[in-house]
Amino acid sequence: MDNYETAKIWEKRAVGLLEKSLIPIPQELNEIDWKTALSDKSERVAEHISSFANYADGGFIVFGVNNDGTLSGVEQNIITEILKKLGNIARQNVEPSVTLDHAIISVHQIPLLFVYIEESKEKPIHLRGKSPFESYTRSAGQTRKMSKSEVARCIASSSHEKFEDEEATNLLQENEVLEWIDHISFFKLLGRSLPQTQDSVLDGLLYEKMIKKDGIKFRITNLGAILFATEIERFDNLKRKSVRVVQYQGNDRLQTKKEQYGKKGYASGFEGLIKYINDQLPSNEVIRQALREEVKVYPEIAIRELVANALIHQDFYVTGTGPIVEIFSDRIEITNPGRPLISTMRFIDYPPRSRNEVLASFMRRVKMCEERGSGIDKVVAYSEIFQLPAPDFFGETEDYLKAVLYAPKPFSEMGKEDKIRACFQHCVLKYVSNKKMSNQTIRERFKISDQNYPIASRIISDTIKAKLIKLLDPGSASKKYAYYIPYWA
Repeated sequence: MDNYETAKIWEKRAVGLLEKSLIPIPQELNEIDWKTALSDKSERVAEHISSFANYADGGFIVFGVNNDGTLSGVEQNIITEILKKLGNIARQNVEPSVTLDHAIISVHQIPLLFVYIEESKEKPIHLRGKSPFESYTRSAGQTRKMSKSEVARCIASSSHEKFEDEEATNLLQENEVLEWIDHISFFKLLGRSLPQTQDSVLDGLLYEKMIKKDGIKFRITNLGAILFATEIERFDNLKRKSVRVVQYQGNDRLQTKKEQYGKKGYASGFEGLIKYINDQLPSNEVIRQALREEVKVYPEIAIRELVANALIHQDFYVTGTGPIVEIFSDRIEITNPGRPLISTMRFIDYPPRSRNEVLASFMRRVKMCEERGSGIDKVVAYSEIFQLPAPDFFGETEDYLKAVLYAPKPFSEMGKEDKIRACFQHCVLKYVSNKKMSNQTIRERFKISDQNYPIASRIISDTIKAKLIKLLDPGSASKKYAYYIPYWA
């Protein structure tokens, strides 16, 4: 990129996203749309503008990129025409109108036109003359119409009131608040003694924004209800957000063995939830110091972190569904409503983003989940320690996120995709720990004997072909003593 040091902040981000969209496999991202020319269909262009203006942190239309990801560049004589038409559509065809910024940036010595559409503070941005439900967003690298729940979320975010701050009840008396909120668990989790007076209890709940005061009465906030409800069924807008745990007879959903709904708030019921899940999981018998001991086949720390993530990062505006833990004989699936805010391929190294930061912050304070950015690292690390297949994450193109932990499987029964996924995650884990992956570390990961190093080399080669890792030193002639880093490093 020419004059990179003097570029605007958004220009640096745009070029980084473009590079990410081209490597390892060319594909458009939610944040970036390739174009060779501007469409003659003004309404479709307006939909693109709406989608980026509604999308978190906005996005970019890049002119001069072919459908296959090759760079063709733009000519000066058409840039003015593109910008004029885009500007008119941004002012006249969407409501509220949108302001654009642009830059001509040389990428690999090829001039490209980047048009930046910033996330609007007033949302949803919809087609002018139509209802707010004619609003668009980005999903799986495409522009699509928003669902009703997404429009509701946009309106809520535009009003600058976070979900956690919204009111979950009408006016309540003091005694009703203490009946509906598990205040004993609240003070216990915060490491405080239970106050002696009712007023002091209410003051503590007010300070932490679990309730709001209105005259001489109170309203419980969504934060207070979702974390400390004594019975979540009492809250009409949250009762579908209780955690559902389902155990199946085999590897599919044909026969349900057991089903349980959580009745308490997430914080007050978390330890009980984790214990219940662990009690349903298989275990192996091991002998330690001549004593037989039952050891669960899944690491509890991984279960805790993935369940906590599902609670924290869910989209509360997706109606009719909540977090679900499904236990099969060969795996555990933990699903929450709402698409992930970052690519599933970057879960290990990327700082997490949460729709519900107040909720996330509180759960970190009371030690229910790991500090920011370290949780998924531990899930992957403990999967390696327990010699489990690499965990998997799905939902980047859907309105949900699913994390999967697999039961132990012999190396000989692991498929090619299992090995590639494990190799990639191992490489990222090493990289974020300021270490490097090698043939030796892969042998340790899979418990491959030293003399069978060609097996490890084959796994590494397959992962390179999948464009998920690369050589640290491309000039190295030795595969046995080479080091590898993630594709994005």
